[in-house]
Amino acid sequence: MSTVTSEHVQVDGLNLHYLSAGSGPAVLLLHGWPTSSLLWRATMPAIAKKNRVIALDLPGFGASDKPLAASYSFRFYERILNGLLEELELEDVGLAVHDLGGPVGLYWGLRNQAKVRKLALLNTLAYPRVTWALAAFVVATYIPGLRTLLTSQWGLAKALKLGVADPSRLSDETIRGYQQPFTSKAARRVLLKTGHSLHPGGIREIAKRLPSFQGPVRVIYGARDRILPDVEKTMSQVKRDLPQTETTRFADCGHFLQEERGAEVGELLAEFFAD
Repeated sequence: MSTVTSEHVQVDGLNLHYLSAGSGPAVLLLHGWPTSSLLWRATMPAIAKKNRVIALDLPGFGASDKPLAASYSFRFYERILNGLLEELELEDVGLAVHDLGGPVGLYWGLRNQAKVRKLALLNTLAYPRVTWALAAFVVATYIPGLRTLLTSQWGLAKALKLGVADPSRLSDETIRGYQQPFTSKAARRVLLKTGHSLHPGGIREIAKRLPSFQGPVRVIYGARDRILPDVEKTMSQVKRDLPQTETTRFADCGHFLQEERGAEVGELLAEFFAD
C-alpha cells in the first residue's frame, strides 16, 4: 500500500499543503467548505494503487496559507491550480471535486479542458440554482454574531455533523482535525471570505460550459444531503448535460460521504481513474 505523505509547494507566492500518494497518471482531489485534504484520507490508498494522488488544501483551508488580502475568486483559484500543475510538472490530471471544490475545480477545468483527462463529481454545485440551504449559509456569513458562531469551533463541529447521515461516524479526533486550521481569529475571517467570494457569474459560466466536456465523467453522491438538499436534481442534470456520466448513489450517506464510505468511494474512484 502506498504511503500518504504531507508535502508543500510554493504557488503564486503562497505556501500550499497537499497530501500525496502513489505514482502514475496524476489525480487531483479538491475538498470544499470547511474541510481540507483530510477529507480524502480514506479514499487515497485505493486510488494510489495505479495513480499519483494529490489531495490539495486550497488556499484559505487546511495547512495552506490563508492571506486575508486574497480575493478567493474563481480567477484566483484558476491561477492557483494552473500554477500547481506547473510547479508539479503535470501536463494533465484526473479531477475529483466535492462541495465548494466543485465550482472551483469545474471553473478551472472547463476553461482548461486539455488539462483534465477525467472528471468525478461528489456532492457539489454545478448550476446557478440557489436552494434555501445555500442561501441561508451565504446570508449567515455576513451577519455579525451569526457569522462568528458559524466559524467557531462549535459551529464547525455542528456543520460537520449536519453533513453526515450518521454523526457517530465522525470521531472527535476527526472533528478536531477539521477545526484545527481555524483556531485563530484571522483564519476564521478568511474562512468566512471563502464562503462568499465566488461570484454567481462563475457558476453561470460553469453551467454553460459543462456540456462541452468530452472526457469520461463519474458521479458519486450521498442522497441524504442536508447541506445541498437538491443534490439529486444536480446530479440528474449533470447526467443530461453529459450523457457519458456513470452514477453511483449512496442512499444512506450524507454530504460528507468520504467520511461515511471513504474506502468504498476510494475503490470507485480508483476504478474510474485507472488508465
